[in-house]
Amino acid sequence: MRIQVICGAGASSTFVAARLRRAALAAGSDWEVAAAPADGVDPFADVILLGPHIAALREEIGRQAPRARVAVLPEDAFTDLDGRRIHAFVVAADSAPKGTP
Repeated sequence: MRIQVICGAGASSTFVAARLRRAALAAGSDWEVAAAPADGVDPFADVILLGPHIAALREEIGRQAPRARVAVLPEDAFTDLDGRRIHAFVVAADSAPKGTP
């Protein structure tokens, strides 16, 4: 699965993506995880995770990546130091119907 973590400038998403990558590897999930700024949306991503501070961009980003499930990370996502909560969040987001917040 191809996952993109997006924040305003791409800095904080880099930390979240690295933690998610490690948690996915530990859980045996075959995921490609990348970070990007809001203007770097991957139109081929399966799941796009938005930092809560850019939640207002959800619909716009969904139009840029129409095949992706776009989810807003919870406020505490940046404090998930081992990435396990974010991993569980992605599993739940990927199984939710497309368009579900």
